[in-house]
This record gives sequence, C-alpha cells and structure tokens, in this order.
Amino acid sequence: MTKEDFIHSFDPNGPGIAGNLFGLPFSPDSAELVLVPVPWEVTVSYRAGTANGPQAILNASSQVDLFQKDIPDAWKLGTSMLPIANNIHEESKKLRTHAAQHIRAVESDKPVDVTDPLLTSINEACENLNIYVKSTTQRWLKEGKLVGVLGGDHSTPLGFLRALSERYDRFGVLQIDAHADLRKAYEGFTYSHASIMYNALKIPAVGRLVQVGIRDLCQEEMEVIQRSMGRVVTFFDDDLKAWGYQGNTWDEICEEIIKPLPDLVYISFDIDGLDPSLSPSTGTPVPGGLSFPQIAYLLRKLVLANKKIIGFDLCEVAPGSTDWDASVGARVLWQLCNWMAVSNKKLSYVPE
Repeated sequence: MTKEDFIHSFDPNGPGIAGNLFGLPFSPDSAELVLVPVPWEVTVSYRAGTANGPQAILNASSQVDLFQKDIPDAWKLGTSMLPIANNIHEESKKLRTHAAQHIRAVESDKPVDVTDPLLTSINEACENLNIYVKSTTQRWLKEGKLVGVLGGDHSTPLGFLRALSERYDRFGVLQIDAHADLRKAYEGFTYSHASIMYNALKIPAVGRLVQVGIRDLCQEEMEVIQRSMGRVVTFFDDDLKAWGYQGNTWDEICEEIIKPLPDLVYISFDIDGLDPSLSPSTGTPVPGGLSFPQIAYLLRKLVLANKKIIGFDLCEVAPGSTDWDASVGARVLWQLCNWMAVSNKKLSYVPE
C-alpha cells in the first residue's frame, strides 16, 4: 500500500493501530519521517532506566490525540519508528554492569586508568554504537526521509550528528537540557552522556551550539563555554527566569535564543531540560527548567523564523512507576516531529 492508501483507510479519530508509533498506519518505507530508537545507557552516572525510554514512549504514544490545531494535517505526514534493536538493549545492560563497577571505583577516589581493559572495552563498544547510529540514520537520509533519534541516554545521537555533517557543510545545534554536557571523557568514558556536546563540538560542521535551560554544570564546562569565542551560546535557566521576572515575555526571550542560530538547525532534546515535575524519573533531574507550553512555543517560533530543522534527538526519558514520563516524552516527540515537518515544507502551519 502507498502512503495515500494508508491515509485514505485510516480513521484519525479512532483508537489507532496497536504497536505503531502514535497508533499511525505507516511503516518506515511509507513514512516521511523515520525515528531510530537507540536503547542504550552504558555510561549513565546516576539513575538508570533511559534504555527503556524508546519502548515506553512507543507504548504511551498511542494515547496522544493526533489533532494539532495549528498543524491540522499533522498525522498525514507519515511518522514511523524502526523496530527496537533488542541486541543493542542487551549489550547495553551487560556493559552497564561493567560501567557501574568502573564508576564505583572512580567514586572511591581511585584514579582513572585509561589503559584499563574494562574501560577500553566500554569505550570501543560506545564507538561501535556511534557507527551503527551513523550508518542507520544515513540509510534513511539517503531514502529522502526526515530522521530523528530516540534515546537512550544523551550519548546516543553522536553518530547521527556525524551523518548530518557529511550532508551539510555547516549547521547549528539547539540543545534543550539541564546540563551543559561539555565534560571531556567524564569518568574516563570517551562517549559519556555528560560529554555529548563536547564530542559534538569536535565536528567541524557544528558551527554554533545554543544551549537552553542549563542549570547544572562544572567549572570545566564553564571554561569550555568561555573559551569557545561565541561558538557556544548558553542561556542559563536562572537568567531565563530572571528575564521573565523583570517583565520580558517568553516571545522576546525566544527571539534572543533563536538569534544566534544559523538557518540549518539540529535539535538535541534532553528531557531533563523540562521542569522535573514533567520528567521525575529521568536519570538526573534538576530543579527549574522549562514548561511544556514554553517548549512548544519555542519550536513554533524557531520554525516561523525560517529555520530548517535537519534532525533531532529526544533522550533521557526513563519510565518510572507510572506512565507519566513516557506520556510527556511522547507529546514532546509529537511536537518535534510536526515542527520538523513544517520547517521542511512537508506540513503546513495554519495561524490561529
């Protein structure tokens, strides 16, 4: 069946198709936007659970109503997720046990031995994951699809950024996060979740990194920001709050956030960038953060400023004792998919 056949036969007001992302009838081949799930959390340094994020979001997505009043045909885009790779999840669990052993040693004040075979094997496995993510995202990009990555911890999208760097000479990264993620090889892990933006900045095509909601960082990270000569622009959460208290509207603040970004933008969304009441089970929740309406408005403002979203990731969603975290994650994902499609002229924005 063609995409048009699926659209014609599907009732968007019904319960949806069990097991499909958002209950939609599309396969990766018939979809316009393909999500690559990466159930990986080897280097998490506090609470685990993010490797279960893709499955939890998939399950919760069936409860997302498909009508978005400013993008009324959103569901017709065609969005689908690849099957979750159980072998990656199993390897993550095995290596997570070894990584936890290493982390306990580091936290007991044992110096990091970069020649330790255990640490070397973990770093090699993480690089193999980067290769997998790069090759998988490249395949779907070559098919002409819009592509997103669904983590897993925040280390998972590095391969995707590498793939995009071979398609675009220069682009910016908009990072929504509680943490700066600019640590160098945190705890000895070259591809730590706490080092994703440090590693992203090694990619020459990443011309600008704009960070939003940052409220937990170390001196080393602050020095990276200060030495970047404007390549890294950080909007700290306390500054965003202060500007609001002083009478600046969120619309005005969004304009300042968007201003440093180039025309091509990759969005890296760590769910802990939100207020922790929205994601209490994430690995490292931090007080403060953004509300869901603020995020939705920022994405709309970004696209209406004629920025083209070339890719995105959503990471660090960890299901807790309820479906709440996954439910919020699924709705953030719906917004990311729809606004990416509008920015690529695949869907139309209808002003209210």
